[in-house]
Amino acid sequence: MNPLKLTGPEVQALIQKAFPKADPDRMPKVTEAAPGRLRMVAPFQPEMLRPGGVIAGPTLMSLADTVAYAIVLAHVGEQLMAVTSTLTMHFLRGAKPGDLVADAGLLRLGARSAVCDVRIWTESPDALAAHATVAYALPAA
Repeated sequence: MNPLKLTGPEVQALIQKAFPKADPDRMPKVTEAAPGRLRMVAPFQPEMLRPGGVIAGPTLMSLADTVAYAIVLAHVGEQLMAVTSTLTMHFLRGAKPGDLVADAGLLRLGARSAVCDVRIWTESPDALAAHATVAYALPAA
């Protein structure tokens, strides 16, 4: 298992530093970080909703990308130029209004890329709203 180079609070601070114009009260928060795993919670905002009263797909995709970036940073350190290379999203059921929880698992961490598994829900981890596989290209050393 790959050890963490940054703690959850350090990852949170680094993301806020990288995106200084983002409202910190509305940003997803790192709530858990461990080798190979990271959890973020995005506070519910009414503007997340799409017609039909469920959370919009672009919001779920953004959270999947954000939690993948966070887990990569936790394992590689301050490499802010790590960039998304692929994001494959499966929408499994409507995400009911509520805080969004995203669990990321690190499937592979190499010298030039990282691959993450992301699961997102509002009600329960047994009732996933979405699943994503996200790959990140890492900057050359």
